[in-house]
Amino acid sequence: MTHAPQIKIPATYMRGGTSKGVFFRLQDLPEAAQVPGAARDALLLRVIGSPDPYGKQIDGMGAATSSTSKTVILSTSGKPDHDVDYLFGQVAIDKAFVDWSGNCGNLSAAVGSFAISNGLVEADRIPQNGMATVRIWQANISKTIIAHVPITDGAVQETGDFELDGVTFPAAEVQLEFISPAADEEGAGGSMFPTGNLTDELEVPGVGTLTVTMINAGIPTIFVNAEAIGYTGIELQDAINGDPKALAMFETIRAHGAVRMGLIQHVDEAANRQHTPKVAFVAKPAGYISSSGKPVGAGDIDLLVRAMSMGKLHHAMMGTAAVAIGTAAAIPGTLVNLAAGGGALSAVRFGHPSGTLRVGAEASKNNDEWTVTKAIMSRSARVLMEGWVRVPGDAF
Repeated sequence: MTHAPQIKIPATYMRGGTSKGVFFRLQDLPEAAQVPGAARDALLLRVIGSPDPYGKQIDGMGAATSSTSKTVILSTSGKPDHDVDYLFGQVAIDKAFVDWSGNCGNLSAAVGSFAISNGLVEADRIPQNGMATVRIWQANISKTIIAHVPITDGAVQETGDFELDGVTFPAAEVQLEFISPAADEEGAGGSMFPTGNLTDELEVPGVGTLTVTMINAGIPTIFVNAEAIGYTGIELQDAINGDPKALAMFETIRAHGAVRMGLIQHVDEAANRQHTPKVAFVAKPAGYISSSGKPVGAGDIDLLVRAMSMGKLHHAMMGTAAVAIGTAAAIPGTLVNLAAGGGALSAVRFGHPSGTLRVGAEASKNNDEWTVTKAIMSRSARVLMEGWVRVPGDAF
């Protein structure tokens, strides 16, 4: 009986923010996978261990959650005034599908570190000690991200005392700037608010007519008030992820919102666009016990937010959704802004299942059109393992 031997591919397993994934240099991928297409998707699916009808990804590097079923491909940037091109692939767990429709804001925190350590940033841009500024071109959404990476003795500093709720151990702080995060090239209708409204009435069969804010900033996101769908905003994962009816409701909201945002033409197409848009629900501040047992007081936060990712309630908050939260909070009249008390807000601290997170945004209004110059937040990143991943040679 013939068999295909395994091949090995240089790779690094990294945590970025509250996510982790497998990072590759484009030049290290097998030739057939160096270009977009079926071979690349098949390779990444096999690396992560999908599709897995058991929902565990035992035979791959994934860990069977949306936060850990991720891949990143990096290369020296071909864009002027940028250091590295960053391409993100969200790998479905139970389907043979890689979603390239959006960014991962959490893994964005690891891109600068990986790029420096793997020779993708010119040496003269890296100080011996201090802060390296890495200019990232996010190729999925055609946006610029600036990462400020700490450097000690000429190498990336990964350890430190910065604590991030949703991550067990402290690490070095990496500040991220998402430049002009609102969609203006390929996203939904080409504007921050695809319908032109800060709020809309969205008819959702089986659910009702919901007041929503639909925004393209960081990642296309549909915000709804928690009480409108029977929640308080202090829910943890088990309250929703163990409820098939609730999950079906959120997917229906997502599909109909995607049509209104211009991301798809028909609700049936949502199944092939799982990564975007996101659905999040918001509420005014209230105290709760986070998933780690840490109490969060109503006075500690400006609002509550819970967000869905790849069909499940996220254990903390997606980085791109945090950008959407910060941007929407900065614009008076959105559901996010109103939940945070309304008015002019340059930054908010919101409560999520694992704790709290602060995000800021710079917004301005010109000729009745809102623009956001950048959104800012801090994350951390760390190499977990580096070397090679192995896949059967006939897997792609």
